[in-house]
Amino acid sequence: MPILNWLNRDQDIKAATRVPYRLLEEVPDLSAGDAQTGNMLIQGDNLDALKALLPFYAGQVKCIYIDPPYNTKSAFEHYDDNLEHSQWLSMMWPRLEILRELLSEDGSIWVSIDDNEGHYLKVLMDEVFGRKSFISNVVWQKSYTSNQTAKFISDTHDHIFLYAKNTDKFSLGKISRTQDQKNSFKNPDNDPRGPWKAENLSAGKFYAAGQFEIEGPTGLKFLPPPNRYWRCNEETYLSWLADGRITFGQKSTGRPMLKKYLSEMKDELTANTWWQHQDVGSNKQASIDLKSLFPGQTVFGTPKPETLLNRIIELSTNPGDLVLDSFLGSGTTAAVAHKMGRRYIGIEMGDHAVTHCAPRLRKVIEGEQGGISDNVGWKGGGGFRFYRLGPPVFDEDGQIRRDIRFPTLAAHIWFSETGQPWQAAATPYAHGPFLGLGVDGRAYALLYNGILGDKKPDGGNVLTRATLALIRDAITATHPTLAETPYDLTIYGEQSRLSGTTLAAERISFKQTPYDVKARA
Repeated sequence: MPILNWLNRDQDIKAATRVPYRLLEEVPDLSAGDAQTGNMLIQGDNLDALKALLPFYAGQVKCIYIDPPYNTKSAFEHYDDNLEHSQWLSMMWPRLEILRELLSEDGSIWVSIDDNEGHYLKVLMDEVFGRKSFISNVVWQKSYTSNQTAKFISDTHDHIFLYAKNTDKFSLGKISRTQDQKNSFKNPDNDPRGPWKAENLSAGKFYAAGQFEIEGPTGLKFLPPPNRYWRCNEETYLSWLADGRITFGQKSTGRPMLKKYLSEMKDELTANTWWQHQDVGSNKQASIDLKSLFPGQTVFGTPKPETLLNRIIELSTNPGDLVLDSFLGSGTTAAVAHKMGRRYIGIEMGDHAVTHCAPRLRKVIEGEQGGISDNVGWKGGGGFRFYRLGPPVFDEDGQIRRDIRFPTLAAHIWFSETGQPWQAAATPYAHGPFLGLGVDGRAYALLYNGILGDKKPDGGNVLTRATLALIRDAITATHPTLAETPYDLTIYGEQSRLSGTTLAAERISFKQTPYDVKARA
């Protein structure tokens, strides 16, 4: 498969491994509403933030939408959108790598871009996600007026690249039929079945039984057009004719057509690759909506309309699924996901994470009626937590810092051992030091920060016969079948009082904290 080559490529493709795991620290004063929704707004560099999310959300995100800087050599107030080509590729590679790890097996990523970097981005994403994972290039009509001052041709579209994590497990939803589409069905003959639309009765695929002659009401004879065939056999045609499902036009002299009734059709359609501004909005409409939310303020330069994100989220998720946007910009993705009953994580580096994104989401919680609110019946509610990036979890030598709390260390150990997010993160103390079973059946436990209620060696962070018994009890309490079945066990702790012979007999692999805890690349 062809690959891109650019200055410092070799270093850039390893960049994600050099990014430190950092803590996420909540800022309660900027959080709002119900704190238990799981919605997150993170202020900080998105590469650091994405790496911080990995131990908790790897393989959990159903839909990723990003709208990265387009590298248009123009100035944006909130983004440095004047990056040299190689620098732009250097920025995108590690972020795409981590985003891939965050996607669920049935998840998808949608990336907005224009022609300046779009074709390079396509090749880049082919390499990161695999060319077979490419689903489609959606073309969005972002502007409905031509720029008459354009030097050569007016730019009125953007690309939206769609990739699946695993095409064998990925499925795409349908879109609702618009009112304009419904209005295209008419009922000129007062058919009791209601409005209908005439469809071609012929088809291009060879059908031996579809080569008969049709006689119209006025005696005109019709055969299929050259190299085409009737889409049915003669018996089926006659049944349709008797049922009033065949039309020859208002003067009864036209070619036979099949009447398709609106009442008999599903209200959902397969999406195509051309998204008109009439259906999903435009940049101008998005700016108008944003200015109405923040009157008198300078707003984001190129916001995306809520209707566009509504279409993407409707196609790729179900209520309750997790949506992520690591270039949150004006906050549209989070606002739309909130209104649609999806969980979300939004990451934004600039000050407008505080001045625009958080206030916009508070307005959503309060029930603002802009954008898609009326279409989805939004009345308010929900909440989000606001976070900033804290210090690194690991020191310069790659060892865990001693002041890290149990849930954070547990999540990092679990992720480094299994490559999966720690499912017990929401209730980290439910089973004491027992973290869970890996897919291979190995059990993992952590003795740290007095998880057993006592920091003394006999009751806290040191592996002894007593602490081992407590770990075994927690394992069999959650997995009773293991009471009679031998299993392997990895235990992290400050030290072990058990001999090597005992550890081997008990099938225990002991690892010392903080020295044996490594940051997963």
